[in-house]
Amino acid sequence: MAIDIARARAETPGTNTVIHFNNAGAGLMPSPVMDAVIEHLQLEQDFGGYEAAARAQPLIERTYGAVARLLNAHPDEIALMENASVAWLQAFHAMLGTMSAGDKIVTVEAEYASNYISYLQAAKTRGIEVVVAPSDAAGAVDVDALADMIDERVKMIAVTHVPTNGGLVNPAEDIGRVARDAGAWYLLDACQSAGQIPLDVEKIGCDALSVTGRKYLRGPRGTGFLYVRQGRIAELEPVFLDLHAAKWTGRDSYEIVPTAKRFENWEFYTAGVIGLGVAVDYALMWGMDDIHARITHLADTLRASLDAIPGVTVRDIGSEKCGITTFTKDGIEPDAIKAKIAEKMINVSVSRVGSTRIDMENRSLTEVVRASVHYYNTEEEIEKLCEAVEAL
Repeated sequence: MAIDIARARAETPGTNTVIHFNNAGAGLMPSPVMDAVIEHLQLEQDFGGYEAAARAQPLIERTYGAVARLLNAHPDEIALMENASVAWLQAFHAMLGTMSAGDKIVTVEAEYASNYISYLQAAKTRGIEVVVAPSDAAGAVDVDALADMIDERVKMIAVTHVPTNGGLVNPAEDIGRVARDAGAWYLLDACQSAGQIPLDVEKIGCDALSVTGRKYLRGPRGTGFLYVRQGRIAELEPVFLDLHAAKWTGRDSYEIVPTAKRFENWEFYTAGVIGLGVAVDYALMWGMDDIHARITHLADTLRASLDAIPGVTVRDIGSEKCGITTFTKDGIEPDAIKAKIAEKMINVSVSRVGSTRIDMENRSLTEVVRASVHYYNTEEEIEKLCEAVEAL
């Protein structure tokens, strides 16, 4: 269905308070999501946490189904997690457990800091070699160069789909073909792509994919999920197991559950999980293709408008771009830009070299202003942002 912007904004109370261009940080929750969270918290207050969870079991199960529909996956391939970091770490360390000293992890120049720190830790503690595939002329990973780097020691390809510091979209499907040909694990960080870009795990070909609920999916904070390909779940033993992820079958034995739930733990933020399911259903109601088209249009409009302002440089790279726009202005620090326009109730964020070090050092950048649009933003809000930046 086409997006009814008036309805979307009416169902997003925050649009009456702020002009929100920090959707890559946390999107504004729509009313149905907030209502679902509050309703369950009220149940917990009235009946107790365990009893409320038992009553809400159908809603919890609905979340697995909603996430599966979002990704073209099966509910058994979905684990509901506290956040994207936990989801990614569970998958990464399980994959790492199948590797040996001297094996290689291949990643990309625009890789996120949290992920890269884990690679460095694996190098330090396990003797794993970390290799960075170069970027192409536009700034995305050079898939041909990536393919040329493959040898018998490459056991994992781990990539951030949309980096934190710009509008770049790495070619996830092309990377997937390289990973399959190599017989290597393929771990995709989709933290900033889920909710703004259609994701089909069958087309992408990843073995695991991690996502947060709070960004473009507009879900509650403290929620996320992990997808793990059904045919490979049995090969992966999570580093952390509890009585939810495994059964204690005897004094000296345990049995791990056969689904992706082996990556979960027993304690759930039940209200958040329910809210996440509502948020995913809400996105699917609008349609991911229509959301993607709307976000792309707004981001293109924003880049063109910023580019026309004297002294402003748009810093986005990649032949395919998404809803994140980054820029600098001559003579004004990004933090000062953020603070000044916040006085006009306009939200942006600042991305720093420590979050995407290799890419930003290669481009001699230390920090950039990040403005990330969503479908409920308007062209008029873009004009107000640009007017505020130009006036600085």
